[in-house]
Amino acid sequence: MPSPFDTARPYRLSPGVALRPEPFGALAYHFGNRRLSFLKAPELVELVRGLGGHGSVREALAGVPEGRRDALRRALASLAAAEMITPSEPSEPSEPSEPSEPSGAEPQR
Repeated sequence: MPSPFDTARPYRLSPGVALRPEPFGALAYHFGNRRLSFLKAPELVELVRGLGGHGSVREALAGVPEGRRDALRRALASLAAAEMITPSEPSEPSEPSEPSEPSGAEPQR
């Protein structure tokens, strides 16, 4: 069970998650738990890709217009609950945002 979402902690894209760009934002597929999530805004995709470069979620959200922060914080909390993003240590290197698919894996359609 994932820990509660804490904006004071650093997060990163989970190692087993691939993001596929789409006109509306992106599809996130977790190869471990086979969950599919829709990131419905390009700014959310950019935020998720850049999480690993910040010391905390709060720090990452500081670059977002104030009127959008709460909605994006809720979206990140949902992604954390689905294990699409995971807590990391501040010194932990960021994982690549688009890991290669395991051999023989077929994308969900």
